[in-house]
Amino acid sequence: MKNQMYIALLALPLLAGCGNKKETSHAMPVPEISVARPSVQDITLTKNYPGYLTSEKTVDLVGRVSGTLQTIAYAPGSRVRQGQVLFQIEPTVYQDNVRQAEAALNTARANLEYAQSNYARMQEAAKTDAVSQIQVLQSKSDVATSLAAVSNAEAALNTARTNLSYCTVRAPFNGTISRNLADAGSYINGSVQPVTLATVYKDDHLYSYFNVADNQWLAMLLQQGDSIPKQVNVSLGKDGILNYPAQLDYLSPNVDLNTGTLNIRARLDNPKGILKSGLYVSITLPYGKQKNAILIPDASIGTDQLGKYVYVVNDSDIVHYRHIETGQLIGDSLRQIKQGLSPQERYVTKALMKVRNGMRINPVQ
Repeated sequence: MKNQMYIALLALPLLAGCGNKKETSHAMPVPEISVARPSVQDITLTKNYPGYLTSEKTVDLVGRVSGTLQTIAYAPGSRVRQGQVLFQIEPTVYQDNVRQAEAALNTARANLEYAQSNYARMQEAAKTDAVSQIQVLQSKSDVATSLAAVSNAEAALNTARTNLSYCTVRAPFNGTISRNLADAGSYINGSVQPVTLATVYKDDHLYSYFNVADNQWLAMLLQQGDSIPKQVNVSLGKDGILNYPAQLDYLSPNVDLNTGTLNIRARLDNPKGILKSGLYVSITLPYGKQKNAILIPDASIGTDQLGKYVYVVNDSDIVHYRHIETGQLIGDSLRQIKQGLSPQERYVTKALMKVRNGMRINPVQ
């Protein structure tokens, strides 16, 4: 009997301890978790495509005559104006050729004048039979020969003047010029084969080329109608931090059978020449509208092996895991929800790592 009473007395503190633990677990506070309801608004549907920039015009400046490159009259990489002198090739030989051609032309014209005068005299003399008909025909032939000589001399003079003009290389338009590929003082043999001296890029306007899959193009037409908006957005830099408006101005007339894509071009302004040809960009192409789209912050969406998910909070403030189907990013932070969430439901906005499926929370709007 004494032993039984002793055991009962020892068991009382243990039972009391278990009761305290149970009371403590019930007393644990319910965590406060931020929740919200999705926003509903009309959005513009867009797709992003990788592309690249090219200059509106790209022209290689070449030396087309032979001679010593005397001067380089620009700073590499600088902006140049249309008509600005950039290179000067030694012109002495070509100036002499022009003077010789001018002298030859003057001689030919003098011979023509004499032949024409002689032919006129022969015609008058033939009226009185002072000269034979053969002499008249000979003088007429001399006029034709002199006319041909004048034409040849004029052509030779034009060629000489053209070659002389090639000694001065000018900018064909406003743009940015590359470094010189030949140094001053070097001899270039441009009359044998044109020698590239530099390249000028007309970059106050740029083109952005990108490709759209044929099935996507058809889907856009079905969504939008018989055409798509001409205004697009070109972005570059980390996370597309730099944005430039652009306008579609070219659509390939055929689908490339090798790739199944359409080539499209957008034109954008670059008045300060900041953007450069060859840069890779992202083109945002709008193709339709959606009314009453469901949007939530992209940061409120988790990702696991099954895809995207959110934590939905029911009327009893119990958290439930739910898989969702997402759409495009709107602005910088909102994500379109295609399926899995209704506008009336609440979702956990942040601290996703602090909640779990079936957990009760104290929702904070």
